[in-house]
Amino acid sequence: MASIMSARQVLRLGNRLSVRSYSSAVKHEGARNVKRLGVIGAGQMGLGIALVAAMKAQVPVTLVDSSQKSLDKGLVFADTLLAKQVAKEKLTQSQADAARALLLPTTSLDALHEADFVIEAVPEIPSLKFELFSRLASIAPSHAVLATNTSSISITRIAAATQDTSKPLDTSASSRVVATHFMNPVPVQKGVEIISGLQTSPTTLATAVSFVEKMGKIVSYSVDSPGFLANRILMPYINEAIICLESGVGDRDSIDAIMKNGTNVPMGPLQLADFIGLDTCLAIMNVLHTETGDSKYRPSVLLKNYVAAGWLGKKSGKGFYEYAQKK
Repeated sequence: MASIMSARQVLRLGNRLSVRSYSSAVKHEGARNVKRLGVIGAGQMGLGIALVAAMKAQVPVTLVDSSQKSLDKGLVFADTLLAKQVAKEKLTQSQADAARALLLPTTSLDALHEADFVIEAVPEIPSLKFELFSRLASIAPSHAVLATNTSSISITRIAAATQDTSKPLDTSASSRVVATHFMNPVPVQKGVEIISGLQTSPTTLATAVSFVEKMGKIVSYSVDSPGFLANRILMPYINEAIICLESGVGDRDSIDAIMKNGTNVPMGPLQLADFIGLDTCLAIMNVLHTETGDSKYRPSVLLKNYVAAGWLGKKSGKGFYEYAQKK
């Protein structure tokens, strides 16, 4: 049976993996074993993960989405990003063509039967993720790492979805589940949170770290606690800014301007919320509020209303700001 780590052991192992003297040969052993990546979800996050893996790790990427329209839209976005990289002379045309050729779109989840590492990047809906991981346990090879890009849902619960309920001590699948929480937009942001569940094995953790680093990312470690590190800090900040707008403490422009000009952040909290997606912000706040039971994580009423109105931010054309929609 795969060994199981406590939260303290996860952080200790994470610190050991990040020590500079750690042998580069050992450090990337897991990454070398990843010959094919699978990514589920062709939205902005999934496409970004797939494209960076193709460019940096240079592995074939099976990109799965239930919607052919989403796949087509994602690949157009990939073409646009690659063209920009060539125009900025960060890639040659041949390198861009090689990366694009590594993206293999499909609507069939069964296509992941050859993947050595799978990253799920679907909407932050617990039941959807649980169903996916239950299916992945029987589709993906028995050695494959099963990673989730969740930004707030318990990794232990996601891992539990892979287990046969009649065999609760069998962790052959759940020990291969880990979180690789990429930041948006993936091609730009360097940081990735790595989170282990109770079932996650040291080998799974080490493989995830080495592959993410091969993608050119900088790893931070969190234990399996609601919101992890990034969103445990970021989302209450955004939510409080929305409450300030809701209660009339300041107007939109003043709220964003004081944070940009007073704390040197590149964009204010309301604009950032629009870029993240107000529905995503609400989903994460709901998880924080429900899982901790702490009223300080209560989502703003205004945030709920914007989501109910379909004003989701940049992706819908309207949030706290308005955005021109591409035809």
